[in-house]
Amino acid sequence: MKKIIASVIGMVLMVGALSACGSGASPTDANSSGVSGSISASGSSALYPLVNMAATQFKAANSNVSMTIAAGGSGTGLNNVLSGTVDIGNSDVYAEEKLSAGDAAKLVDHKVCVIGVAVIVNADVGAAVANLTKDQLKNIFNGTTTNWSAVGGPDEAITIVNRPSSSGTRALFVKWALDGGSDVEGDTSLQTDDSNALLTTIGGVNGAIGYIALSYLSTMGANISKVQLDGVDANYDNIDNNTYPVWGYEHMYTLGTPNAQTQAFLDYMVSDSIMSQAKILGYGMTSSLNSAAAGSR
Repeated sequence: MKKIIASVIGMVLMVGALSACGSGASPTDANSSGVSGSISASGSSALYPLVNMAATQFKAANSNVSMTIAAGGSGTGLNNVLSGTVDIGNSDVYAEEKLSAGDAAKLVDHKVCVIGVAVIVNADVGAAVANLTKDQLKNIFNGTTTNWSAVGGPDEAITIVNRPSSSGTRALFVKWALDGGSDVEGDTSLQTDDSNALLTTIGGVNGAIGYIALSYLSTMGANISKVQLDGVDANYDNIDNNTYPVWGYEHMYTLGTPNAQTQAFLDYMVSDSIMSQAKILGYGMTSSLNSAAAGSR
């Protein structure tokens, strides 16, 4: 049976009327004064910090708007927006990767930015293992390699910290780091859909390995090391020039054409104000991708 560390499924933050000055933008940056009604979103935990920040600022500019922002994983967000439970379903992957073709066709894709995914290990491993090849990574995650000594690390067991099947971050990792191969499920791996819990676990368990969105790396702590993949570091320069492969677009899906207040928020999400803050929070810009990188997705 899988060991569940923590889950943010169903975690909801009611965004209050906070002052936007303290979060880096003035209310006029929203350029949507007078918007009213309710807006709700759920899904990608990787995109959650950016959407949550933008929602706080948007609410400060539009006091008649009520906003409910939740995480829960890309699959959850896509199913929620499809059923009409929320106005926006946030996802790290295209809808057709989580839904049937017929259901995916009902949704409208609003691409916001880019998210990279890095391989991370406990610092005791990172002291000896700074790089893994794709083949080494595949063998670790499919359970073939079970001790770090096989890849030049310490003589200790490998503990995999995985994400649940609903996770878009996991889908990106499996597709682009493992080339679609299998990854371990069961008693040999831990599992969490809370990125902060994942960091805590990897930092506290010798021999642990996992993967995380670059937007969370600023809080990874001294007990965690980032590992290169085939000698290439996980950063946006390498994503933009098409040398680092583990990344995807961040999507905000709506069920058909969004209502006026939801469209106003979607427009705000890609405003200069939010995009400048997105870079600081660890997201990449779609406009920065070279033609080869953009064409790969």
